[in-house]
Amino acid sequence: MTITQETQRADRTPVRVRHELRFRNVEVREVAQITPNLVRVTLGGDELTGFISSGFDDHMKVILPDALTGEIRLPNLAVEKGSDGAPKPTMRDYTPHHFDATANTLQVDFVLHEAGPSTAWARQAKPGQRLGIGGPRGSFVMTTDFDWHLLIGDATALPAISRRLAELPAGSNAVVLVEAETQEDEIELTSAAQLSVTWVHSNSSNGQVVTTLAEALKAVAKAGLPAGDFYAWIACESLTAKALRAQLIAEHGANPKWTKAAGYWKQGSIAVHENHED
Repeated sequence: MTITQETQRADRTPVRVRHELRFRNVEVREVAQITPNLVRVTLGGDELTGFISSGFDDHMKVILPDALTGEIRLPNLAVEKGSDGAPKPTMRDYTPHHFDATANTLQVDFVLHEAGPSTAWARQAKPGQRLGIGGPRGSFVMTTDFDWHLLIGDATALPAISRRLAELPAGSNAVVLVEAETQEDEIELTSAAQLSVTWVHSNSSNGQVVTTLAEALKAVAKAGLPAGDFYAWIACESLTAKALRAQLIAEHGANPKWTKAAGYWKQGSIAVHENHED
């Protein structure tokens, strides 16, 4: 299905696209330490042929190797869930950072935390190792036809934010608020759109002043936001995302229909992905 701006412009309703669910066993081609807490893994292989990710905030399953054997156990779609008695592989949700259909390579960014199987795997990742991926099984495609765009998130949202900024045309405006652990965890964000980026930091151990995303939003709004209709997108810790959405609607004139908030993780919980809507 081809998505065009014309198909969405009338009411700016997002288009939901379904994809065939496929699981793939792929090879690690490259590992790059982008910041102290961000590792970019480039995956490759013939099994990536036909990979589709139409929405900037798509999520797919990353299937980690078995901790004891190193084996990649891909789910069997022909077998009812759990009925084959095989142990369930460890899976986590990630946004595809960049797919190159010509080279058949896929970049995935891993945010390093204090603990967790994904962090443990990413810290030791090396070319030649194997990894499993599944999906995306669907996309949420949003038009860029707004007067301006507001993107808010923490480090886990950077792949989606980077992809959205790449979609925005020249002449549009984007306001971006990003929380990173320290100043060293900031990355360069670029776009054809006129871009305003505010970084806030969650770690004060090096003497930096800690600012929350909610505080940063108030400060940016006080300084003056662009005029006109805007699409707001939020992704971070789940309760924070929910509160930011409410703040945007109550205090900053956001249209609930054009305000999407997602919890990419939840404090004290494992493998959480929550959408917050009215």
